[in-house]
Amino acid sequence: MSAEEPPKKQLSSTGGFIAGALAACGAVTVTNPIEIVKTRMQLQGELASKGQAKKVYTGLFQALRVILKNEGVRGWQRGLGCAYVYQIGLNGCRLGFYEPIRQATAKLFLGDPSDSTLAINVFSGATSGIMGAIAGSPFFLVKTRMQSYSPVLQVGTQTHYTSLFHGLSTIYKSEGFSGLYRGCGSAVMRTGAGSSVQLPIYNWCKRTLDKYNVAQGTSQHLLSSAVSGFGVCIVMNPWDVIMTRMYNQRGNLYSGPFDCFFKTVKIEGPMALYKGFFAHLMRIGPHTIITLTLMESTRKLMMWVEGVPF
Repeated sequence: MSAEEPPKKQLSSTGGFIAGALAACGAVTVTNPIEIVKTRMQLQGELASKGQAKKVYTGLFQALRVILKNEGVRGWQRGLGCAYVYQIGLNGCRLGFYEPIRQATAKLFLGDPSDSTLAINVFSGATSGIMGAIAGSPFFLVKTRMQSYSPVLQVGTQTHYTSLFHGLSTIYKSEGFSGLYRGCGSAVMRTGAGSSVQLPIYNWCKRTLDKYNVAQGTSQHLLSSAVSGFGVCIVMNPWDVIMTRMYNQRGNLYSGPFDCFFKTVKIEGPMALYKGFFAHLMRIGPHTIITLTLMESTRKLMMWVEGVPF
């Protein structure tokens, strides 16, 4: 009777966290200008009846031109430093902890960490995403307010922060520690919804392409990432609108995410929940593709650093 083989060494949670963070920061450098457009379009016409809201931004490419003309190249990268820190917190958790949570859940319910089900994949994606949303919430709060600010063409509530530290310290001084987590509930809903479908769709598409030998290597990763990004955008956009408005508000315009949801639908109509959808899709599509494609390389890098065979 042969001795059992020792379990294969796995990438540590810290290694997975770093790999996810590096991949996400690379992606956000490219997609931050589109994120600014999405944010401003979601705030445009906030709680204004149909036909009464003035449209400053009429589309993604028009908005990019307008921002460049009035605010310069720096206007395209407002809040980029906050975005980096946020991505480290969010995607470091979401992408780094997804696999450990999935394996632990599969071992608990199925007895085999290498096995899985759709329910386990969804649970693991949502849990890791919620962890990231909570970790990154204060940074997303400052990022949203910095990205919505324009010295020329103003939409939504305007708050001027000169840096991430200035934003955090200003909020803490005026609202206390709880103020740093204003809107966190809506972020949990938004990120939980997106994360619950992102990696499961990506993995399903990757397995399907592999099964039918449709694509291999880089093309397989790109196709799987594109399908995943589209699915995420459909599920997440309504919660993304709510989250943007909850974070950007000052005072008590909304008492909570559901109050924001019902006020938005009642005054602006149901389609207001899909404001900025095309910008969101054009941002999340490339962001997802770049993040998940880079993730293949950053995970291998961290496995090499930790001496894990791959």
